[in-house]
Amino acid sequence: MPPVVLINAVGMTPRLLPHAPRLQELARSGWTAHMPEVLPAVTCTAQATLLTGTLPQVHGVVANGWLYRDTHEVRFWQQCNRLIQAEPLYVAARRQAQQRGRPFTAAKLFWWFNQGAAVDISVTPKPHYGIDGDKVFGITGTPKGLPEELERQLGPFPFAQFWGPLAGLQSTQWIALAAAAVLQHYRPTLTLVYLPHLDYDPQRFGPAGCDLERCVRELDQACAPLLEAARQLGAQVWVVSEYGHVDVQQPIYPNRVLRSAGLLEVRPGPFGEQLDLYASRAFAVVDHQLAHVYVREPEDVPRVRDLLASLSGVARVLCRHERADLHLDHPRSGEIILLAQPRAWFAYPFWFDDSLAPDYARCVAIHHKPGFDPCELFFDPKLRWPKLTAARKLLAKKLGFRVKFDVIPLEASIVRGSHGLPASDPQDRPLLIGHGPCPGASVPMTAVRDLILRALDSD
Repeated sequence: MPPVVLINAVGMTPRLLPHAPRLQELARSGWTAHMPEVLPAVTCTAQATLLTGTLPQVHGVVANGWLYRDTHEVRFWQQCNRLIQAEPLYVAARRQAQQRGRPFTAAKLFWWFNQGAAVDISVTPKPHYGIDGDKVFGITGTPKGLPEELERQLGPFPFAQFWGPLAGLQSTQWIALAAAAVLQHYRPTLTLVYLPHLDYDPQRFGPAGCDLERCVRELDQACAPLLEAARQLGAQVWVVSEYGHVDVQQPIYPNRVLRSAGLLEVRPGPFGEQLDLYASRAFAVVDHQLAHVYVREPEDVPRVRDLLASLSGVARVLCRHERADLHLDHPRSGEIILLAQPRAWFAYPFWFDDSLAPDYARCVAIHHKPGFDPCELFFDPKLRWPKLTAARKLLAKKLGFRVKFDVIPLEASIVRGSHGLPASDPQDRPLLIGHGPCPGASVPMTAVRDLILRALDSD
């Protein structure tokens, strides 16, 4: 049974592969295919589909975040493996190995849904949160002591380069080096590695507005130590992606429309206006180019549907049973699902006056915001010296002062790239590089799990 390394190179597409010589050479030794996107084409949904071979109506990961109906809270970027309601690859692979009487170990490095995953080796971002509201960056994982050992070898994980205005190449380089170290030391049977570099500038500036070829080359170079460690281990290297990026020019504000119609309520307070989910009859949980609209009373659904269908930039509005067209007919989904037009995306703001915006709006606060906010990839252009401002705040924090890193812009039009919808051209779809018998030029994302299981079972 040859070991398998599965690299998730976010944002990689067939069109971009020629700019990645190492990955292209890997493709020449096997085969390439494009994968039609699962909807929404976002990280958590795509990863759950890749891991389980099922669609959101089965695995339940309907977006990067959704309304938790039992507590009536919107939560994004949850790491608990139990949120996946179907059997993941590493569980099926372990059972397959046991049935064959073969040893099996699995490593999961920075893929989502990592906490509590049935793997032997894991590393994932996990800040420390103090009782006074303080937060200190950190990583966690198994076996005990592995995160600390990796940081001794490689230096602290560059959390600020993983997400936020400084997000960039350093986080991907660190993850690739950590994955190489894990391969060399533990020699896992199956290793999952998440490399996010192509998710930053294409989202900030759009594919047409950034030096995308340079970004692809940088990703390819960062893969070098990982690919070498895999070669030394004799592992097959497979590559997947989750989506490609598109240029956008129009943010859509469904929550402001719902508020104007008296359907969404806010609670004013000392930290700005807060979305009052209990009092609201309808609200939208937005995620790139798709939005889940939760409607409390069934009789309000037609009104909300008609109201949002007329909103500029909205392409489709699907209610109740119509959600099955997207494989999103799941209790976690909103009663209404919105799809954006190709050059539009959904923004979460629900306030009209920026002076009343909630305090988290100007911060990198992925667990506080009731929707995905790509503005977190930018420093506010109104700040004259943004990095100096951030440095002063960091110094104040280290001196023991409570500090808000309120350096994020509120103007959504600054965002020029997005994802979430099917690509119009197969060359811009997610990429799959594999080995063994080629299943064809197009492979559904649901097929990846079984393809990896076959690879692990081959002699």
